[in-house]
Amino acid sequence: MKEIVIHQDNVERTYRRTINSWAMYDWANSAFATTIMAAVLPVYYSHVAGSTLAGNTATVYWGYTHTIALLLTALLAPILGAIADFSGTKKRMLLIFAALGTVCTALLFLVKSGDWFLASLFFIAGNIGFAASDLFYNSLLPHVARPGDLDRVSTRGYAFGYVGGGLLLAINVLMIQLMTDKELAQRLSFVSVALWWAIFTVPLIVNVREPSAVVGYDEGTNPLQAGFRKLKHTFQNIKRYRQLFLFLIAFWIYNDGVGTIIKMASIYAGEIGLGLSTIVGALLLTQFVGIPFSFAFGRLAGKLGTKNSIFVGLAVYTCISLGGYFMSQAIHFWVLAFLVGTVQGGTQALSRSLFAAMSPRSQSAEFFGFYGMSSKFAGIVGPFLFSVVGQMTGSSRLSIVALVVFFIGGGILLGRVDVIEGIKVAAVADRDDAMS
Repeated sequence: MKEIVIHQDNVERTYRRTINSWAMYDWANSAFATTIMAAVLPVYYSHVAGSTLAGNTATVYWGYTHTIALLLTALLAPILGAIADFSGTKKRMLLIFAALGTVCTALLFLVKSGDWFLASLFFIAGNIGFAASDLFYNSLLPHVARPGDLDRVSTRGYAFGYVGGGLLLAINVLMIQLMTDKELAQRLSFVSVALWWAIFTVPLIVNVREPSAVVGYDEGTNPLQAGFRKLKHTFQNIKRYRQLFLFLIAFWIYNDGVGTIIKMASIYAGEIGLGLSTIVGALLLTQFVGIPFSFAFGRLAGKLGTKNSIFVGLAVYTCISLGGYFMSQAIHFWVLAFLVGTVQGGTQALSRSLFAAMSPRSQSAEFFGFYGMSSKFAGIVGPFLFSVVGQMTGSSRLSIVALVVFFIGGGILLGRVDVIEGIKVAAVADRDDAMS
């Protein structure tokens, strides 16, 4: 009996270590999301790299830069996922694209005044590395978490991400404030992201196992051809996963608004005259508010259900979009940043765990490839609409209001998703794969 208890304790310790090591990758790559995507680089792009551009052209070009990066990632995501499932290389693919992201992020150090094109080029390549590696990170979720722990583990990952991304951003803000050469300080912050990302990926490398391939890997078979065959088979059987793909469409719509707020908030705030310290300080508030609220959303899902908890997040985002139109002072930005922090991590974490619950584990990378494609195409439409409206009106205020339609439309479709049916279909698919 004692040996059984010791064995169970060892199993639990290994399980907790695996979960925490997986979540640490959120800690690692969230530095890119905070310093590069949200806080320092957008302002640097506007004031330094795009300093030779007239009017709000830098804001417009930043939106188009995001559009290109996300379009490329969206096109790659499903086929990369199918290849990873076939060959059993989810973890390896994660590391390859993480390496691409860290190198290109470090290269942003070379960007100086007027180098907006170079900044866009390095950002696009770095964002591909960030987004593709995140695809494979997400696809590992159903392999590291027990079925009943999906919501809890997913929200833990987002909470870790808030801590890691927020901590490095705070360090970078302090460095920018203390150094007399502000431009150099911002460029050094880009290098710090690359190092942070690389160092904190190590726990995942050491403690998270590579899931087995769906089929036995035959070295004589071309993984690319096999990946396309798997995608073709999935599309031929798309009716089988009706609830899953209905959720994807809903996610595509509402996440468009979420992603656009994340990506365009800083440069919009700069456009209306808010300073770097206000922008970065408010974003830090978002990060640290997000830590307890990410865990809170995990508990909320246990009481209200995952889908209903997502509805709560979308309602708050609708209020944020409406409030953004009237933003004119620093205090307004602080309030909106706080509200974003209350729902950002929880909404995205529960969306990820809901998708994982309805996805066959044997095809997790392929299906998370579709999830990634949906997410990235969502990010294409939002920034593009934001940029077009801003270019037409000469101001970005109406761009913020336009995001409301994404939250309402996505919420309506989400209400039509039958989660129980989706989970049952995934279980049957896994059983069929095990028997084949």
